[in-house]
Amino acid sequence: MLLELGHGPRRFTQLERAIDGISRRMLTLNLRALERNGLVTRTVHPDAPPRVEYAITPLAEEIREPLEALAAWARRNRSALSAARRAYDRRD
Repeated sequence: MLLELGHGPRRFTQLERAIDGISRRMLTLNLRALERNGLVTRTVHPDAPPRVEYAITPLAEEIREPLEALAAWARRNRSALSAARRAYDRRD
């Protein structure tokens, strides 16, 4: 979510489409937690209908580079991570 917002402000539906497999409720809860922790701002524009945008804060911008590196690592190791999950699940 922070990586997506690092590309610029996004509306809720834009985030929902960009984050594969996230429910509306989970997206809402995560955005609220990020806002509470000072990593995301929520701006309501008084349009008709009201438009809400989310953006990262300067605090979140500080961790953007390490998050991008972690995301790249996860993409590179996707198959190994999936194999580890399958092996773990077979233990039960």
